[in-house]
Amino acid sequence: MHRSLRPRVKICCISSLEEARLAIRNGASALGLVSNMPSGPGVIPEERIAEIARSVPPGVSSFLLTCLQSIDAIVAQHRRCRTNTIQICDRLETGSHCELKYALPGVAIVQVIHVAGPESVEEAIQIAPEVDAILLDSGNQKIAVKELGGTGRTHDWDLSRAIRERVERPVFLAGGLNPGNVRQAIDEVGPFGLDICTGVRSDGKLDEEKLRALFGAI
Repeated sequence: MHRSLRPRVKICCISSLEEARLAIRNGASALGLVSNMPSGPGVIPEERIAEIARSVPPGVSSFLLTCLQSIDAIVAQHRRCRTNTIQICDRLETGSHCELKYALPGVAIVQVIHVAGPESVEEAIQIAPEVDAILLDSGNQKIAVKELGGTGRTHDWDLSRAIRERVERPVFLAGGLNPGNVRQAIDEVGPFGLDICTGVRSDGKLDEEKLRALFGAI
């Protein structure tokens, strides 16, 4: 039931060293680096993920966003990208979170829960003990081309709050956050961290004015 008065802020869909520096300069404590996904913004080559991860200063987390569902495949991908955190955007099909933590000591494991209904609360409660944090997003894993993040849509924050109140792990809130609604999100959900992608971009590029507005609102 972790709650932070001033949430950590993860700026996602970082595409270059320049965007990484811009996000950190404005107050980001974590960067999201998106590997191959079935849909959504921000995908960059693994070589660039590794380059950006190498540049991240101490105290800032580098998240590898992966859609892979096999522990062996995730471990192999991480060894190419070398971030300090892995964000699993889909459900594991082969292996367990415990196996992943054993294979990658010192690497934080964050599981995404796509908040779609009351069943998402139970899913989060079940998974939370096995991971370092939960990230609540607005994707849809049931459609033909899966949405695993970056939708720009909010979800039911009452469900997000219920998850935050019932799990014993830090909870990040994602999905449609922007400078105009982030204060309400903090008040209604009380998350440990916030995850923003499209809400601080203009024409797909990180927008410093929007970043400043976001951190000002927080």
